[in-house]
Amino acid sequence: MALEYYLVLSALLFTIGVIGVLVRRNAIIIFMCIELMLNAANLAFVAISRNLGETNGQVFVFFVMAVAAAEVAIGLAIIVSVFKHRQTINVDEINSLKG
Repeated sequence: MALEYYLVLSALLFTIGVIGVLVRRNAIIIFMCIELMLNAANLAFVAISRNLGETNGQVFVFFVMAVAAAEVAIGLAIIVSVFKHRQTINVDEINSLKG
């Protein structure tokens, strides 16, 4: 397949992620949309790397996935902690993290 198809798919996935972050108010859905945006960027990196015949993009994707895994672990821990105290994960109702 041509490189353009992968880049168009990556752009569509990234756009869906951005729309999800801007429209949705549920913290878990927002984290899922951020993950979708990271994976869209990963798809673009791998496609361009494969097209150029180099492995630099694939190595960069490995590091992005490691950071995304850490972000998910810490983000979900924060969401669980906030839910225990506030009984909601709606970001409009969680306007401050003060004690």
